[in-house]
Amino acid sequence: MSGTIIWNGKSIPFESGETVAQALMRVGVLRFGATGSGQQLGLFCGIGQCQSCLVEIIGGSPREACLTPCRDGLALRPIGGVCDV
Repeated sequence: MSGTIIWNGKSIPFESGETVAQALMRVGVLRFGATGSGQQLGLFCGIGQCQSCLVEIIGGSPREACLTPCRDGLALRPIGGVCDV
């Protein structure tokens, strides 16, 4: 199965089995937001330990993009409002 996630208001395609981080990186999104102090967030460890890839699920709470499976229509936005797309 494939579909699209919504990242910061834009449709991003994904392939079956991809995580949010994989789908975002495949289309060139490398920054997933920023902390309150301005530190950029993005994929680092890929196993959920560092929490550097936190994204906000609209209507939910922050999640690690590297552990969150894509599902059609999932809407996300960057933490801190800073991102590539």
